[in-house]
Amino acid sequence: MDISTTFQTINWLAVLIATASAFFIGGMWYGPVFGKAWMKEMNLTEEDLGKRNLPKVFGGAILLTLIATINLAMFIGPEADVTFGGLAGFFAGFGWVSTFIGTIYLFGDKSLKLFFIDAGYCTITLTTIGLILGAL
Repeated sequence: MDISTTFQTINWLAVLIATASAFFIGGMWYGPVFGKAWMKEMNLTEEDLGKRNLPKVFGGAILLTLIATINLAMFIGPEADVTFGGLAGFFAGFGWVSTFIGTIYLFGDKSLKLFFIDAGYCTITLTTIGLILGAL
């Protein structure tokens, strides 16, 4: 299958729903679930977070999540079912993203707690994205 055909077979509605799901998960994960712990591990305060350029942060996050979702959709293909989609998302999050985050955090001397927060978000989110892509 060539790249043009691959793009034509993507379920774009599923991509948009899956991308939106990442924002819901992220809002919960970095909000009430692990927000305070994440801020502590990152040495950030509410005041620091309030100084960010929110259109840049959220716009960039939407774009990057959309790219990741399209990439996973291309990887699993149009014939994927919910089981394969979920497993592919899990292994992408756990086996690829989390291992690279772990390597970066080792060299950056980041805490194990921060690793579990960030790697956990990536694994849960990519698993969810895969489930949605496989289901729709």
